Amino acid sequence: MTVTAIVGANWGDEGKGKMTDVLSADSSYVVRYQGGSNAGHTIINSYGKFALHMLPSGVFYPNVMNVIGPGTALDVDVMLGEMEELLARGVPQPRLSISERAQIVLPIHRLFDELEEERLGARSFGSTKRGIAPFYADKYAKLGIQAADLYDEALLWKRLEQSLEAKNVLLQHLYGRQPLQPESLIPELLNHAEKLRPFICDTTTMLHDAYTNGEAILLEGQLGALRDPDHGIYPYSTSSSTLAGFASVGAGLPPYAITNVLAVVKAYSSCVGTGPFVSELEGTEADELRRRGGDAGEYGATTGRPRRMGWFDTVATRYGCLLQGATEVALTNLDVLGYLDQIPLCVGYELDDGTVADQFPVTAKLASAKPLLQLLPGWQCDISHVRSFEELPEAAQQYVRFIESEIHVKITIVSVGPRREQLMTIL
Repeated sequence: MTVTAIVGANWGDEGKGKMTDVLSADSSYVVRYQGGSNAGHTIINSYGKFALHMLPSGVFYPNVMNVIGPGTALDVDVMLGEMEELLARGVPQPRLSISERAQIVLPIHRLFDELEEERLGARSFGSTKRGIAPFYADKYAKLGIQAADLYDEALLWKRLEQSLEAKNVLLQHLYGRQPLQPESLIPELLNHAEKLRPFICDTTTMLHDAYTNGEAILLEGQLGALRDPDHGIYPYSTSSSTLAGFASVGAGLPPYAITNVLAVVKAYSSCVGTGPFVSELEGTEADELRRRGGDAGEYGATTGRPRRMGWFDTVATRYGCLLQGATEVALTNLDVLGYLDQIPLCVGYELDDGTVADQFPVTAKLASAKPLLQLLPGWQCDISHVRSFEELPEAAQQYVRFIESEIHVKITIVSVGPRREQLMTIL
């Protein structure tokens, strides 16, 4: 019985989609268990390059059942658009099941996200404006719409009336907008209901049966540990738990089912969005690393924004692996660093009071923290063609082993390029 959670140990953008895509080949189920369309997983395969925001990353394998679990923020328009794109580009019709308990991102969630970011201006939190924070606010205020609600028009009308009562006060008196009525939202939701009908089911029972039968299940996380609202760089966080500990809840499996937690980490640091980022680079150093990073440079798969760049941060990554309960680590993008003669790594933080922290501090202490750097020799060559760890240059092996010793988790996979075949396993 194999249930593996694939999660990020940093700020997101670590390469989780690629790892899920590769491991899906030997899996029966791939499950999205949290988050919505506010982050993308980039995948490159024989069909081309794709950025998935809502669909699980197992959609390229006809043997895989892809599941959108009850913990997700289901953006129907994005999901249907991605499905259409896959079919238009020659991908066979994916197998997909959507939890009847998954809740729906409504147009009003996106509207409130945009209006609030506009109101906050320079004080904003860098939202993707996909409606995620308003969606989760409604979910926990018990004002959300479950997928199953779409098939009971009277109930749907009642739920929308309840939700709009308070929102219309804000629309009129805080944002200066006209109030909304249920009749303006119902037609679109009923149209969505018909398009979703083939996919809606009891995914919780489905996954429990699969687990009982010993089938391989991948649980695909979104963003990274440092964006978790409880343990991350709050308030510069997302609105759902990014941790493997939530995977069983968001998927609908018992907590003891998860036997392996694969934390994905980049060989350097990158970050989309605001918030403290201690090892951040500026100017030409950042531009060069960004330009070389990934298949087409370091730009957000959802926003297209240039990612903030930094050296590998052992303090943040050790903390992220600890939070995730990582049993192993996949290190991605090692090939990107081949242009450097020396490679800095952040191994500690100098705090305002002059002390040095090797444990990740709370957000209030991060803003003024300065990185303490250690230099390792670079390998100064292209390693994208290498297919075994033993064939890597000695300096590249040393870099991987140093990171492993700092984060206290075994690195079992190293990536030297964006494609499936550019992975090597370390025994």
